[in-house]
Amino acid sequence: MNKYFDNFYNFKGFGPAIKATMPTQETLDFFKGKLPDRLLEYWQEYGFCGWGDGIFWLVNPLDYHDILQTWLEGTEFAEREKNEIDKYYVIGRGAFGDLVVWGKASGQSLDINSNFGMLFPTDSTEDLVEDGETLTVDLFFATMNKTPLDQKDVDEKPLFEQALKKLGPLEADEMYAFVPALALGGVNKLENLKKVKAIEHLNFLAELGEKRIMADIVAMSNELHKD
Repeated sequence: MNKYFDNFYNFKGFGPAIKATMPTQETLDFFKGKLPDRLLEYWQEYGFCGWGDGIFWLVNPLDYHDILQTWLEGTEFAEREKNEIDKYYVIGRGAFGDLVVWGKASGQSLDINSNFGMLFPTDSTEDLVEDGETLTVDLFFATMNKTPLDQKDVDEKPLFEQALKKLGPLEADEMYAFVPALALGGVNKLENLKKVKAIEHLNFLAELGEKRIMADIVAMSNELHKD
C-alpha cells in the first residue's frame, strides 16, 4: 500500500473495503488506455467495492454509462464528448447518490449532486498533464474526505451514520434516498430516507428537472491568482 492510499485507507478511515466484486479480465481490457492504469490496479486489488462502511463506492463505469449520458445530456460536457475533446466515466458514487466522474483528458473533473440536479465541474486538465495519471489518481484518494459525501438533515447533522444504524448497510447496488425526493419538495430528515436501487433512482432523479452547471471554483481561483 503506497502512502497516498494509506492516507485514504487508514488516516481518513475509509478502509477496509466491503462487498467487493472483482473486475473481469474483459472489463480490465476494455478500460485499458481509457482510464489510468493506477485506477485499474486498485480495481484488481480491491474490486468494485464500498469504502467507509459504504459512504463511498468504487464502481464499474460500464454500469453507469447510460445514466451518465442522461445526466450530461444538454450540457457542455455532452458537447465535449460529441466533439471528442473528452470522454467521461463514472468511477465512484456516494451513499446518497453523488457521482464522481473522471474525464480522460480532464481527470477527476466533475461531481454530480443528483439530489439537487447540480453538476460541479473542477477541470483538472492542467494537473493531469503536470502530475501524470498515476499521481493524479493517488491524490484523488489521498485527499478524499467523508464530509462532502455525507448528507445533512434539517438541523445540519450528518445523516450517514444515522441511516446506517436505522436502515442497515447498503448493498453494492443500493443508495440512501429521500422519499419524496428533495427536488420534489421532500425534506432532508432521517425518517424520509429509504434504501433504493441506485441506478433506477439516479435515472429518476436525472429526469426530474433542469440540470444546473455550477461554477468551477478551482478554475476561477486559478484565474484570479495568475501573475
